[in-house]
Amino acid sequence: MPAAAKAQTAKPPARTAASPAVTPSGAARRERNCSVARTLDIVSDAWAFLIIREAFFGTQTFEAFRAALGIPRATLTNRLKKLTQLAIFRQVATGASQRKEYRLTKMGFDLYPSFIALMQFGDRWLAGGKPAPLTLVHVGCGCDSHPFVACSHCGEGVNPRDVKYRDGPGAGRHLAKAGRNTRRASDGSRFLLGRPSSVSRALQIIGDKWSFMVVREGFFGNRRYDKILTELEIAPNILTDRLSRLVSNGVFIRRQYQSSPDRYEYLLTDMGRDLYGPFIAMLRWGDRWLSRGKPPLLLMHLACGHDFHAEVVCDRCKEPIVAADMRYKLAYDPKSFGALGPRSVT
Repeated sequence: MPAAAKAQTAKPPARTAASPAVTPSGAARRERNCSVARTLDIVSDAWAFLIIREAFFGTQTFEAFRAALGIPRATLTNRLKKLTQLAIFRQVATGASQRKEYRLTKMGFDLYPSFIALMQFGDRWLAGGKPAPLTLVHVGCGCDSHPFVACSHCGEGVNPRDVKYRDGPGAGRHLAKAGRNTRRASDGSRFLLGRPSSVSRALQIIGDKWSFMVVREGFFGNRRYDKILTELEIAPNILTDRLSRLVSNGVFIRRQYQSSPDRYEYLLTDMGRDLYGPFIAMLRWGDRWLSRGKPPLLLMHLACGHDFHAEVVCDRCKEPIVAADMRYKLAYDPKSFGALGPRSVT
């Protein structure tokens, strides 16, 4: 996912008010302040995600986005407008025709490490025995790279068992906004449109907000149905659906802990725990751009004893990766998808 244009600084716009979500009892639902959820509010919209992904491959014009994704014109217009308002893109007039191009801002480019963390997860767990769609080459060291999520203080990899968390200055709860990326019916297959993508495969599993929040509760140590139900204020039928899907996809295992009546708890598998890296990479982006300087959660790496934020680093030279420093070996021909090719190494 390369960067074809120079990053530009942009400030995220003020958010507008929306109607709160309502629980089945009629009460307004309140949800935990969470920088990962704020990030997923953007990238878990399937069309918005696909447009950002194509921008990392160098796509900048309306027609190029449409050709690569087969997206309806009205939908593309709507998402580009939204992503511009969110300061992920900026519009630039080019040439005498004043044709508009959509270029990633600094805020948009900064999503790149989160995408790469999700890509690595998809390569490891969701490739189905097939070669990864692309191989990363880090220009800084000239090596094929398999980036990993590291502690910003000691540079070592992190996993949920090595991290302690506590409330940050932005902790608390807020009224949930209705209808924000909580439905999964149509979005799952849309993530797979266009070119092959391990990021798409990952978001097909956790790309709706409820699925993400259920997995998040696993990282908070909440394993039992009733506890998750109470914490999320989620409708029972929705929770049952998401847990069933996450079990079938290998993220959780279901274990009985009581009989008469039968009750079960849901434990993260090795695959589920491996989502921790992408989650805290997205948390870092949300803290930086959407928390107004008040992160809801602070992380301590027990291995080194220091507070840290997630960095996605090259596994060979251990330097943080940025879009401009990455090249690609492709396992597919982008022209067969009507898409632009990235800056590749042949």
